[in-house]
Amino acid sequence: MKRIIHLSYIVVGLLFFSCESALFDAENESKDPMKNFDYLWTQCDEKYAYFDLKGINWDDVKVRYSAKIYDGMSDDSLFKVLGSMLNELKDDHTNLVSNFNVSSYGVLREGKDNFDWRIVEDNYLPRRFYQSGPFSHDFIANGQIGYIRFPEFSGTVDKKNMDFMLDRYKDTKGLILDLRENGGGAVTDVFELLSRFVETKTLLYYVRLKNGKGHNDFTEPQEAYVEPYDGIRYTKPVAVLVDRGTFSAASFTSLATKALPNVFLVGDTTGGGLGLPNGGQLPNGWTYRFSISQGLTLDKNNSFENGVPADIPASFDWTNLKRDEIIDRAIDELL
Repeated sequence: MKRIIHLSYIVVGLLFFSCESALFDAENESKDPMKNFDYLWTQCDEKYAYFDLKGINWDDVKVRYSAKIYDGMSDDSLFKVLGSMLNELKDDHTNLVSNFNVSSYGVLREGKDNFDWRIVEDNYLPRRFYQSGPFSHDFIANGQIGYIRFPEFSGTVDKKNMDFMLDRYKDTKGLILDLRENGGGAVTDVFELLSRFVETKTLLYYVRLKNGKGHNDFTEPQEAYVEPYDGIRYTKPVAVLVDRGTFSAASFTSLATKALPNVFLVGDTTGGGLGLPNGGQLPNGWTYRFSISQGLTLDKNNSFENGVPADIPASFDWTNLKRDEIIDRAIDELL
């Protein structure tokens, strides 16, 4: 119940921000490039959550990018300037959306490519592996380990799917949950998943919301707990595979594993994304979003926004396209 209270608190905060944006005064609609620039810069200045952690001098950004604004510039040119300004935040929760383009940062490209689904299909899984809702899965390592691929937090994690998988793999020595190149999605899936891997109510992390114009104005940290599912659970070791494409809800899952003694991360540092995104509309009608909260570790540190580190680092050797060295490293650890 406490978890529900905390999630509601966060949702209320996001709705407040959304409503504020939705109430944009139509009389102030404008195509003026500088007016749109000032509006977006100010919204970020007052509401973005990670200026200090990332060492961003937002006033300096204003000087550099405002110099690129001029009367009569095309929509495409204005979009490129505003999109580039947002990318200074180095955050995939940051986007500018028009009817002709969408800006994004692309944190995945900051790390080495460490995932190829075809290699997994061809060399680890049987030809007709199981597909249960959003999960692709089957036995690997001569039946000793259950492998589960979860590519997206789609909000469709189903109790029947989870019951089927965990009952099927109940006699294995361990599970592999593959979250590589999982860009996130529904946070509720995080708790549905993790409730199957705990025996007691467990504090996973903290969240605090931006609540003032100053860069360090935040609410008090709110606890995020998970409670054990009242049914089939799996308490043997679980290896969660991660890479720089593991982002947002997938990164929250990675952060939460630090509180679970039977779960560990294998692979590369995640892409971060521990802020909850929200946004609004510019005077010219384009929309934007960025992170307005911080996810904190159990010692209330916000540094994992830059990526949750793997407990066991591992990476691909692309000279051998028949092996997935990250799966192999997880198997070694589980057996």
